[in-house]
Amino acid sequence: MPFKLLDGFRQIFQGQAYRHRSSTQGDRLARLVYEDLYSLDRSPILKRRIDSLECVVNVTNRVTGFKVRRGDGSFGESLPTVPGTKEPGFVVGVGPTANVQIGIEVKIIATAMIKQIDRVINDLTNQAVQFKNRNASAITIAIVGVNHASQYCSYEGERIFVAEGVRSPAAEAPKAIERLDAGARHHYDEFITLSFSATNSAPFPFSWNDFGSTENLYAALLVRTLRLYETRFP
Repeated sequence: MPFKLLDGFRQIFQGQAYRHRSSTQGDRLARLVYEDLYSLDRSPILKRRIDSLECVVNVTNRVTGFKVRRGDGSFGESLPTVPGTKEPGFVVGVGPTANVQIGIEVKIIATAMIKQIDRVINDLTNQAVQFKNRNASAITIAIVGVNHASQYCSYEGERIFVAEGVRSPAAEAPKAIERLDAGARHHYDEFITLSFSATNSAPFPFSWNDFGSTENLYAALLVRTLRLYETRFP
């Protein structure tokens, strides 16, 4: 089956410039994970709660009544006072939530990986703690895109910076993944790195390093998440 997350991730880079400071990219990608969980149709409990709007995606990523760091996508029980709503193009409804049943954090490191890796690890770690503070049983998922291109263009206003050679994504990616595995993976129930190649220069090509492997890893994450959901939220 085609997975919406993988297609949505590709669309961020392919045919257009990626602006790494966009704060909404992670929100949109996390929302697609919930669409894939529903489409896989392996949890009658989750499906029933989504169909009835008993559980929804909190697009503000803030649990009602708590001040916490925002994640990229949280899923939980809707408020009886504010019914969830359906939006065009999505099966899973949206609305404010009373708790967190599933929490997702999405990161994309496309260039200057080693320079920012400590911040990325800290963000991932802190977000996992926030999810668990709201609900100790919350299922936590981290999805990290890691670029492997031999050259990459980044944009700051009208300025263009080119990373290549020893500073290219391809050169830094292995060390970045090693650091992520050591520093952040153990904080999450599910943690996946999506290996891709994007130069971020015209005509803005995009490719998965190994699409078959990536698709299988993501599919396995979805299956395990649904099984875990049935156990933790019967």
